[in-house]
Amino acid sequence: MSVSSVLAWFDRNERPLAWREPDTGAWGILLSEVMSQQTPVARVEPVWREWMARWPDPAAFAQASPAEVLRAWGKLGYPRRVLRLLECAQQIVELHDGHVPDDVDQLLALPGIGDYTARAVACFAYGQNVPVVDTNVRRVHRRAVEGCYLAGAASKSELAAVAAWLPQDGRGPRFSAALMELGALVCTAGNPECGVCPLRSRCAWVAAGSPPPSAEELAKKKVQKFIGTDRQVRGKIMDVLRGADTAVPQSAIDVVWPDAAQRSRALYSLLEDGLAEQDERGYFHLPR
Repeated sequence: MSVSSVLAWFDRNERPLAWREPDTGAWGILLSEVMSQQTPVARVEPVWREWMARWPDPAAFAQASPAEVLRAWGKLGYPRRVLRLLECAQQIVELHDGHVPDDVDQLLALPGIGDYTARAVACFAYGQNVPVVDTNVRRVHRRAVEGCYLAGAASKSELAAVAAWLPQDGRGPRFSAALMELGALVCTAGNPECGVCPLRSRCAWVAAGSPPPSAEELAKKKVQKFIGTDRQVRGKIMDVLRGADTAVPQSAIDVVWPDAAQRSRALYSLLEDGLAEQDERGYFHLPR
């Protein structure tokens, strides 16, 4: 792989994302990575700016209540992330004197921080040359090196494979960011723009004639539905709870979805996940 050609492409095409601004610290990077999980960047950026103005560091965020952060999270989706983030900030204050650690193992020990996020913080906040492997990077690697579509769940072996790509001359962290951008903008899942890709001349998938996915690969590429799912119903119930100043009766929840069994299942799952609570009157509210 030509590191220089990928970096030159990135120099020309890097998006001016808020958390790429030079003064963004480790807390801002961590926050952006958690928010961006399974959520488009365009939706994340305005919320990220609001949060950084309101909670500029882990100590400030650690003092917020669950209800406050759930309301501020709005419609970013997967709200359990924000409760784990609150626990994470509290542990950063308790165990690390309010400073986001730079060690991958210490980051992995924090609530809600997995392989990708820990390495993204170490790489993009602290300049460590560690493999940062999200879906975009996995897709680029699968096509460029293995000559096939991305299918199946992530595996630990991909960390080692991507680590072998990284230059050891100080350009590794920027190269990691470039690979992610390449997957997001050019080597996309449905319609890759191979004509403008800096890896075109070395891409195993292009060399193989850009073959379509096999039946087995298609079977592994499961598209996650949203409309009509319990996740959609959970979101509607959360909208009611976020918009209410006080606890709401069951009747306020009943109107959001016609299927009583699915509505009840979704509400129960919110209670189980700690995203909602029920008081002694039987009314429902965000956790306090």
